[in-house]
Amino acid sequence: MGQRSAQPVLIIFGATASGKSDLAEYLFDTAGPLSGCAGIISADSMQVYRGMDIGTAKPSVDLRARIPHFLIDIRNPDEGFGAGDFVACADSACLDLYNQGRLPVLLGGTGFYLRHFILGLPETPPSDAAIRASLKEQCQRRGLEEMRSLLLQVDPDSAKRIHQNDEYRILRALEVYQSSSRPLSSYRLPSLPRPQYRFLILALTRPRDELFTRIDQRVDSMIAQGLVDEVEALVESGYSPADPGLRAIGYSEFFVHGSLDRDIQAVASRIKSNTRKYAKRQETYLASIPSVVPVYPGSEASIASQIKEFLRPLT
Repeated sequence: MGQRSAQPVLIIFGATASGKSDLAEYLFDTAGPLSGCAGIISADSMQVYRGMDIGTAKPSVDLRARIPHFLIDIRNPDEGFGAGDFVACADSACLDLYNQGRLPVLLGGTGFYLRHFILGLPETPPSDAAIRASLKEQCQRRGLEEMRSLLLQVDPDSAKRIHQNDEYRILRALEVYQSSSRPLSSYRLPSLPRPQYRFLILALTRPRDELFTRIDQRVDSMIAQGLVDEVEALVESGYSPADPGLRAIGYSEFFVHGSLDRDIQAVASRIKSNTRKYAKRQETYLASIPSVVPVYPGSEASIASQIKEFLRPLT
């Protein structure tokens, strides 16, 4: 990849079930038009967790053996992993890939992570271990809903943006407020892409009705593949719906008042509904990512040509 000041990074973004992984496999697998030239950095906030394979639609072990993958299976489900962790880990993975002469490909649908990777992190205060521990203790004693109510009082913009079950980000927003007397929402992202990278950002797009059909089919397939057994194994290992991993869509729907729901049809219905809502949010978030190039299923050859053109300055 050379030693240029601005290194190339390809980003393939898309909603859940849009076909991102299939596109990457076509492009970069052994018989693909860009075989051997890239490594994939997962930009999926839940694929970092071990033991959560089916519900996060992780690439197969066989595919990971053929194409280098990063940021998969690097945390336990009870460990936090936020945007700052993602940017640091992705930067490190990019450096590893450049040293191997490979193109970093950020692949996923967590737009919050991708936007921070592209633009950089806001200048928020560093984490304060004492405040964090105090907030964690309060959350265990008072419950997450009450902590979110506290956040609504001091930082309503962040409270509305952060999902109501996202304990990690709710407590982080409260921590920032307590340590700086400023709401997290007052710390703005930079407006220009980070200068050390040169980006090609592709957004895989499908009609919404088609996307929703694919989501329903994917959930049915996950159930058939053994998602129920996977969730039960996580619970038997000591993880609970309060842990960051099990608050993910595809896992949290299994729990009603903290207990496993054995009505699998009801669980599947909740997963489908929540995934469709999440896909809508992903599409909305796409508009906040600068310089996005929409691409469509069926245009794989054209997509490969765009990527080759992007890499041409390096040849």
